[in-house]
Amino acid sequence: MDLTIRPRRLRGSETLRKMVRETRMDPSSLIYPIFIKEGTGIREEIPTMPGQYRYSVDTMGEKLASLQNAGVSAVMFFGIPDHKDELGSGAYDANGIVQRALRRAAKDFPEIYRITDVCMCEYTSHGHCGVLRESRDPVQGDGGVFCGSGAPVHGYEVDNDRTLEFLARTALSHAEAGADMVAPSDMMDGRVAAIRTILDEHGFINTPIMSYAVKYASAFYGPFRDAAGSAPSFGDRNSYQMDFHNSREGVKEALLDVEEGADIIMVKPAMSYLDMVARIRNEVHVPVASYSVSGEYSMIKAGAKLGYIDEEKIICETAASAFRAGCDLYLTYFAEEIAGYMREGKIG
Repeated sequence: MDLTIRPRRLRGSETLRKMVRETRMDPSSLIYPIFIKEGTGIREEIPTMPGQYRYSVDTMGEKLASLQNAGVSAVMFFGIPDHKDELGSGAYDANGIVQRALRRAAKDFPEIYRITDVCMCEYTSHGHCGVLRESRDPVQGDGGVFCGSGAPVHGYEVDNDRTLEFLARTALSHAEAGADMVAPSDMMDGRVAAIRTILDEHGFINTPIMSYAVKYASAFYGPFRDAAGSAPSFGDRNSYQMDFHNSREGVKEALLDVEEGADIIMVKPAMSYLDMVARIRNEVHVPVASYSVSGEYSMIKAGAKLGYIDEEKIICETAASAFRAGCDLYLTYFAEEIAGYMREGKIG
């Protein structure tokens, strides 16, 4: 057969395949999400996320050291407080759980790059990502509040503009405690501008903001809400997180956040939203991150436990797909494993 062009020529050996690989990956692009809980001596496995743990400030060092040894240099901190209230005061408490973890990490692991999730859902008694006000529509709101008979008593909704003050205070408290980067995940309109303003006013002009700009209302978050105790006590988050049917809206969110001062744009979740990663990559001129969320992690672990899939190969394939779609940064609970696979030449 007379063929001039034969694509298989460049697939003939492992060395050649790596030489012409289009997607390059490195452990420096990985970010590991870690859960820090009030108390001491805590290292408790998360039931819905086997192999993942909640740590106290005094025990998190074992994980940070393991990550560092694997070549993972960035960590995203999530706090699990003992106390919750309507205003989520633990989020911006100078001695809050994340703030204490930051100071300890900065002291013991100065080379670890410290990123913080800026939100209120873990800290509010109602589990929503902002402060509440009575809804103008008493039945709708953010799902309404119902009495035992099922009849609506009165409804609440998240007060977008009032929440901005608390998010900004939270981001500032994180920066003051040693955060290298802050990452608002609440999906309130205008929060990037509010955070950029307060950081600049207090001298943190070089602290970047990684915005969860394209964050969908997703069922993939289920295990995380168990891990962090952040499920809403009523209603849902559909009025502030994005409808998963929409893509143009995601572009709008990303462009707005860049205009407000976001230095990095995140798409969340990753696996089912890689079309949005690719689309955002073409629309913005800042780095793009994606978050392989708890549901993605737990599905892989469950499938592997049942013997339905090869865990190692699936981890490598899903990670490569995110970078192939256009990710510069990848948040994943498999960060340590992926770094190892990169080192072994199985991916990257």
